[in-house]
Amino acid sequence: MKKLVLLVVALGMFSISQAQEFDLGVKAGVNFSQLRDAGDVDNRTGVLAGAFVGVKFNKWAIQPEILYSQQGGDSDFGDYHVDYVNIPVMFKYYLIGDFLNLQVGPQFGFVANDDFPEFNAIGDQVESKDFDMSAAVGAGLDLPFGLRVDARYNFGFTDVVENADAKNGVFSLALGYSFL
Repeated sequence: MKKLVLLVVALGMFSISQAQEFDLGVKAGVNFSQLRDAGDVDNRTGVLAGAFVGVKFNKWAIQPEILYSQQGGDSDFGDYHVDYVNIPVMFKYYLIGDFLNLQVGPQFGFVANDDFPEFNAIGDQVESKDFDMSAAVGAGLDLPFGLRVDARYNFGFTDVVENADAKNGVFSLALGYSFL
């Protein structure tokens, strides 16, 4: 275990020494989420907000983030709201200079709050799973004066609740500001 930690620290230090630019900032935006594979559940519009750190190497960059994200769906039987603390780790490739980039990476979600309808006939309260694994793809613009614009889609791999085929699908639009 000590060797693994030492290897990770050494790789991190090497990456930092090779980096051309650092990025640190905040972002906020809107989510348009759905519970894929769940019948009769409409989209939910929610907010996302958080912070990001980026390290850029020529045309490539890695950008971990921490985001509060409102997700879920709405139906005639009640609203299925699940709020997450998401940690996406985005790998970015710059197509046009330092301006237009494509993004892809894993996202790890931890439930911060869930609010599901109570089913009196069943006598059970539905609860969400504590963890959500997703993949994110998108595009971004790095604008002058530290402004950032991102558009992404997150494909959920895990079911939101036990014994139900309902996975997160979230389209996000966000505006960010880089301090560096």
